[in-house]
Parts: sequence; structure tokens; C-alpha cells
Amino acid sequence: MFETLTTKIQAKLKTYSNIVFVVISLLMLVSLTRNIIKVREAKERLKEREEHIEKIRKENEELSQRVETFKSDEFVEKQLRDKLGLAKEGETIIVLPDEETIKKFAPNDEKEEEILPDPNWKKWFKLFF
Repeated sequence: MFETLTTKIQAKLKTYSNIVFVVISLLMLVSLTRNIIKVREAKERLKEREEHIEKIRKENEELSQRVETFKSDEFVEKQLRDKLGLAKEGETIIVLPDEETIKKFAPNDEKEEEILPDPNWKKWFKLFF
């Protein structure tokens, strides 16, 4: 009887240990799955950040080029001429009127239909028919 009791206890312990092993394995599997998902999300965020950084770098380069253009003497001279109407010594400034004013004084481009006499073949056609 004592031996059967110990075998029953051993069988129950073995069953319980198997159940505990399965539960621990499942918990580890769930934890591993969560960690894999977190790593993937982190990689995606990292990729998005790198793309954002690259975009900002390109914008920075473009702005740097524009700043260099604005600092150049040629740009400053062009702006002085165009915006402020300044000129170098000895130059004459000619100011043209707006397009609206030019259009008012320009002749109308409306094509007038010229009344041409009928061609001979039409005249003959009308005569006989």
C-alpha cells in the first residue's frame, strides 16, 4: 500500500511538473512574442526617424545654398536694381508701364471678317441650280 501511494504521488507530481513546465513554456513564448513585436516596432520607428533626418538634411542643404545665393554680390545688385530701382553711375533707368496700360493703348487684335466675293464656281452653281 505504501508503494502504491508513493507511485500515485510520483505520478501526480510528474503530471503537475508537466503542467508547470507547459505553463512556464507558454509564459515564455508569450513574453518572447511580445519582445519580438516591440523590436519590430522599434525598427520601424528608427527607420521613420532616419527618413525624417534625411529629409531635414536635404532641406538644410537647400537652405544653405539659398543663403549663399542671397549673400552673393550679384543677388544684392539684382535686388537693388529690381526692387529699389537703383542704378550704377552713368546708367539710365527706363520704366515701362504696366501691361494693363500697354493693352489700353495697343490696337485691338479683333479680326474683322472681310467680305470676299463668292468664288466663280459658286456663282456658276447658283446660276444653274
